[in-house]
Amino acid sequence: MASAMNILVIGCGNVGAALCSALSAQGHDVSVISSDKEQFSNLSADFNGYTTLGVPIDKEVLKKAGIENCDALAAVTSDDNTNLMVIQLAKQFFSVPKVFARVNDPKKNEVFSEFGLETICPTNTTVTSFCAAINSSASAGTSVGGHSIVMEIMEIPKDFIGKRVSEIEFEENETLVAIERGDGSLSRILLTNRELQKGDKLILAKFAD
Repeated sequence: MASAMNILVIGCGNVGAALCSALSAQGHDVSVISSDKEQFSNLSADFNGYTTLGVPIDKEVLKKAGIENCDALAAVTSDDNTNLMVIQLAKQFFSVPKVFARVNDPKKNEVFSEFGLETICPTNTTVTSFCAAINSSASAGTSVGGHSIVMEIMEIPKDFIGKRVSEIEFEENETLVAIERGDGSLSRILLTNRELQKGDKLILAKFAD
């Protein structure tokens, strides 16, 4: 694994909490900001990072959460405008080396990407993944921040049956995104530790430079 980083996450809804837990589990030092105290309950019991309550576009709140010492920032609230404002502050005022914004509106995503802002659009990524599944493709690719991401669907080996997700060892560049059940239903694995069953397929995101 790459060396541990100081990472600031903005937003602690389902996406933010899952991201915090995943990064923390990888050994990174994670700090998260939310304007809603109740959202911190979304964090997994294993999360060992820091939480800051406050408005994320407030510079003092950002400082309190450690932005001046962070190596990367991910703004993943449900509000596109908030996410974009935060990463602009992070780049212009705090010179954070790596900043990423979740942008739900594909049109906004295109516009801000043209201005050099690193954005990730879940809508586009989801569409790519579903197109791959519908066309029975083994994998589909996309790009985030200059890095290639390949979505791959894998039949589970027999020795995986009955095991929990936490018991499975994946490659360093692989992240398990979801499990497709034998009946065709899709089960997200964020903040869960599901037991694998016969007929399951693993949906993996593979990262490459």
